[in-house]
Amino acid sequence: MKELLEIRWHGRGGQGAKTAALLFADAALASGKYVQAFPEYGPERMGAPVTAFNRISSKPILLHSGVLNPDVVIVLDPTLMEGVDVTEGLPQDGAIIVNTNKTPADIRKELKVPGSMKVYSVDASLISKETIGREIPNTPMLGAFIKATGVLDFKEMIEDTRHKLEKKFKSKPEVIEGNLKAIERAYNEVKS
Repeated sequence: MKELLEIRWHGRGGQGAKTAALLFADAALASGKYVQAFPEYGPERMGAPVTAFNRISSKPILLHSGVLNPDVVIVLDPTLMEGVDVTEGLPQDGAIIVNTNKTPADIRKELKVPGSMKVYSVDASLISKETIGREIPNTPMLGAFIKATGVLDFKEMIEDTRHKLEKKFKSKPEVIEGNLKAIERAYNEVKS
């Protein structure tokens, strides 16, 4: 892992980009890493484009500004690629992970990214429908992100996420189990 890894999440209001960034930050913190997590939005409404960010490092993070050149971009809603430059600031050796049923080769052509950029895809929408019962791609994308980057130990991340979900949804065990299954499926189904 780079000394400082920066991540940008693209989604729409209600899809959980901010929540995914916070879940990742909590798991990174629990693993002993230094981390930042923050959203960027104005007077948002359900369905409006939302961006969230993370920084992770093994040393204290002294940078306190927006993420302009992310190492990894995660796209929760592929329709955003039609009107938002999701690759903005992404270096040629960066990585992009897209929630879609398209192949990484299709995404590479669509976004016109260089061959050195890593491109991943996973159908997080389908996974969330089948495991959670509704289309909310944030937790499956978290699983795909961990698999694509190896930035955290998967078992440690899933356990930390289990504890966070148990606190939030203690009276809804089906939500907890559905989200954990979604994370695991996306981890196993992400394509490169």
